[in-house]
Amino acid sequence: MTKYVYSFGDGFAEGKVDMKNLLGGKGANLAEMCSLGLPVPPGFTITTEVCMGYYAGGKTLPKGLDAEVKKALTAIEKAVGANFGEAKNPLLVSVRSGARASMPGMMDTVLNLGLNDITVEGLAAKTGNPRFAYDSYRRFIQMYSDVVLGVDHYHFEELLEAKKNDRRVELDTDLNADDLKSLVAQYKDKVQEEWGKPFPQNVEEQLWGAIQAVFDSWMNARAITYRRLHDIPESWGTAVNVQSMVFGNMGDDCATGVAFTRNPSTGENAFYGEFLVNAQGEDVVAGIRTPQALTIKGKATSGADLPSMEEVMPDVFADLVKIYQKLESHYRDMQDIEFTVQNRKLWMLQTRSGKRTAAASIKIAVDMVAEKLISKEQAIERVDPAALDQLLHPTLDPNAKKTVLARGLPASPGAAAGLVVFSAEEAEKRAHNKEKVILVRIETSPEDIHGMHAAQGILTARGGMTSHAAVVARGMGKPCVSGAGEVKIDYAAKTFKAGNQIIKEGDFVTINGSSGEVFSGAVATIQPQLSGDFAMLMGWADELRTLQVRTNAETPLDAATARKFGAEGIGLCRTEHMFFDTDRITPMREMIVSETVEKRKAALAKLLPMQRKDFAEIFRIMAGLPVTIRLLDPPLHEFLPHTDAEIKEVAKAAGVTVEYVKARAHLLHETNPMLGHRGCRLGITYPEIYEMQARAIFEAASIVVKDSKEKVIPEIMIPLVMNPKELEMLKKVIDDTAAAVAKETGVQIDYLVGTMIELPRAALRAGDIAKHAQFFSFGTNDLTQTTLGLSRDDAASFIEIYKQKNVLESDPFVTLDQEGVGELVLIAAERGRKTRSDIKLGICGEHGGDPASIAFCQKAGLNYVSCSPYRVPIARLAAAQAAIKAKASKAKAA
Repeated sequence: MTKYVYSFGDGFAEGKVDMKNLLGGKGANLAEMCSLGLPVPPGFTITTEVCMGYYAGGKTLPKGLDAEVKKALTAIEKAVGANFGEAKNPLLVSVRSGARASMPGMMDTVLNLGLNDITVEGLAAKTGNPRFAYDSYRRFIQMYSDVVLGVDHYHFEELLEAKKNDRRVELDTDLNADDLKSLVAQYKDKVQEEWGKPFPQNVEEQLWGAIQAVFDSWMNARAITYRRLHDIPESWGTAVNVQSMVFGNMGDDCATGVAFTRNPSTGENAFYGEFLVNAQGEDVVAGIRTPQALTIKGKATSGADLPSMEEVMPDVFADLVKIYQKLESHYRDMQDIEFTVQNRKLWMLQTRSGKRTAAASIKIAVDMVAEKLISKEQAIERVDPAALDQLLHPTLDPNAKKTVLARGLPASPGAAAGLVVFSAEEAEKRAHNKEKVILVRIETSPEDIHGMHAAQGILTARGGMTSHAAVVARGMGKPCVSGAGEVKIDYAAKTFKAGNQIIKEGDFVTINGSSGEVFSGAVATIQPQLSGDFAMLMGWADELRTLQVRTNAETPLDAATARKFGAEGIGLCRTEHMFFDTDRITPMREMIVSETVEKRKAALAKLLPMQRKDFAEIFRIMAGLPVTIRLLDPPLHEFLPHTDAEIKEVAKAAGVTVEYVKARAHLLHETNPMLGHRGCRLGITYPEIYEMQARAIFEAASIVVKDSKEKVIPEIMIPLVMNPKELEMLKKVIDDTAAAVAKETGVQIDYLVGTMIELPRAALRAGDIAKHAQFFSFGTNDLTQTTLGLSRDDAASFIEIYKQKNVLESDPFVTLDQEGVGELVLIAAERGRKTRSDIKLGICGEHGGDPASIAFCQKAGLNYVSCSPYRVPIARLAAAQAAIKAKASKAKAA
């Protein structure tokens, strides 16, 4: 019989930490903390299988679940010594989500469940604290109405603000019991008005309403967006955790807080976090009140006036320190913990591996190896390769002129400049139009996630270092300044005021998420300085990986940047990009409009020294590393002139009429150029083009060898081959040119000739093609287009819909389609090696920098991947992770 509910509490748990798939991360970790003997309020977890069954069955819960929930609830009652729904001694519970992957704030939570008009009086009498009882009740009505009944929270916030204004107080903690009792009555009236029925008084109805609402929240818009951004499968589902309430809002000896066992922004080995006295958990993350630092050091760093927890609750703080040390030692990773203090007793509500910036991720991993907590292999697996992007881009220039508008908290590091927008919708709209924006909000909520993703950075007027904005921004790698109290936002006017300055929507501002500063205008940036920890981790990665990592580069700047990031050669040098410079485009066009071989050769002679110079520069920078040069690939019409002035210039250079140039352009026009007269088809039709490029390559190599005595390794790649005869013919052109240049210069160059596999037929006939090819480079951009019948320029309009409807798991132009395109790669690799055992195999499409695609390349036994310069470190780390997994799989199989 399927078990739906797993209980925990009183040092006992039915679940374990390795049951995250079934219990979700929160449920598994609550069970584990219980087993470790930590103070955890008793509760139970409803499994993720129930969630997926709920959706599969048309939103119905399974038979037998009610009996298991009742039994687990009875166990909580016994452990706590209170009864659910009892008038004088009521048990209150929280109902929270918990997927196997952390999704902070994306799904729904209900606190203080079990309160009604009768039990609130019992709670007031039992605690002797009617203010606390009615504060909890008004919180419950607001939260339950918003989450379960669909009555928007702003209705209640308006009533709360009106009450505070009426009482002339600033904080909700300044309201007394009578104020809160009156507010409860207003809240219930608002529910009746908006929902059409009275607020539910039956606690069983409340419980099942909340459980169902949490399951429903798995498919809310913000959760769907978050899963899409973080590649979390819909099929995982969420668990539901029902747990007895502990109260941080009973008075000044109570508190609630969030902590990290190490600094999530920098990785510093220092306890870090925030708390609020006389509050509940959502007050900390929602930014309703600016929280206080946990430690004296944290207080000094932030320049805060309010006392730290270390000062006001030293005994409880000491207990918290012991627990965090125990948790980090047990999990051997930085932990993100949530806690509540009730009457000076500490309760642990959650632990999970904490989200962190890329810089922090690297520092923590390297430090933990030094501390002998983890191995080098574990350190490499801890760092998300894609997150390295955060480290590889510019930061603010410290010498640039800056005008500080305001200061807040350094919530997520990095710098960003953009146009001010005040709504997530406007951020998304402007970003779609290629505008860079900074999203400015009083505080963010999960509903803002699409705008946060679209923005370059986030600025909030309220909230702390663990607010929603801070946590989500760090996870996205977006700069964020939170809690900038000087920023006064007027949504209606679409302005914010900072000091005496008024900033309008559309004005430029710059934020520095590393310092918490906000500047007017756009501030200059500088290139990043990579830390010693980064070099250490990359060194470990290079020791472990078996895949080589090359770069796609055709300019000296790109080549030099890639070398700085550890590229081991060039896997794709696109020669056509070299022809678009202003001094080259005219002779290129002259060649295209020429009628005879002689005229084409005359024009190509003008291009030869330019190409030779380009190749020589790249060979020098790569200093003996292999350089794969793709000969001309795009159709000729892409180079043709469009304006009358350009047409006249080409006509004059070529010695022909304007009418002739126009006619030639019309003749070269193609309906479907992607499958037209391009690639090797140009070389077959106009062999003099490839002959000129081959000569430029060999002459450049000869010059560099003579000048530097450095070895040069050109790998000449013929694009778009579908037939072995094409490659055979063009290889002869290259070989003949190499022999001629060697005779002229006296320098013998070792070189390879190979082809791009970018057509399904080429993959299937790879055995025959390998007779003439010394290497294959899989051009997975075009291979994806030709295999799936998708245009990467046009598919974006519907790919997201395909992902949402589970037709495609991911964008095939971002992550390799392993079932279709991947199978063609495997076929080509197998057949190519059968013909030529030492054939070199690589990949040079955009997939060469995608971690999931790199893992496939490892399994396929390729020799290298090639990617853009800034993705080289990402590929190095991903390749190491793939090698570690391959080694583990091999050992397991043995």
